[in-house]
Amino acid sequence: MPVHSLEIDDFEDTNFTLISIHTSLLDYKLAYLLNKNLNTCFKSCRDSLEVEDNTQKASFSVYKYEDETLFVNWYLIENKYHGVSNIPIENGLFGTINETVNRTSYLIPEKKKTDFLVKIEGDFETYLVHETIQKINKMEQVMTSYEIDIATLKSKDFLII
Repeated sequence: MPVHSLEIDDFEDTNFTLISIHTSLLDYKLAYLLNKNLNTCFKSCRDSLEVEDNTQKASFSVYKYEDETLFVNWYLIENKYHGVSNIPIENGLFGTINETVNRTSYLIPEKKKTDFLVKIEGDFETYLVHETIQKINKMEQVMTSYEIDIATLKSKDFLII
């Protein structure tokens, strides 16, 4: 009997669109403005997206909107986390000490200039994506927004919600 093996890529779902937003707004203010300008209804999720490396645990806020007319789910995800981490430093005779350092972590490290991501899951028409980006760009508080090519991202696994 032949053996069929599955690769991890067989389970990968790339049926989503990703929009980058550059702004200095806080997450709840951006969610409010998106709701107002896009006729969405983003609501804060209880659980944030948590990523942990060897020195810091980062928590990224997530807002969700379920569009029942188009059968798509929208997520507003913070890309930057500003926190404090303890870094062990060798101190010669006295062993290792921990030094506290302010540090910024990124959900998608390849997109360090992106402040927020809008992930749209489902079959969302291309023209609707462009209309959404145009509406976001018209907002005074947003510097720019654009679609991200998902194929270029190495760390897209962090976007599984």
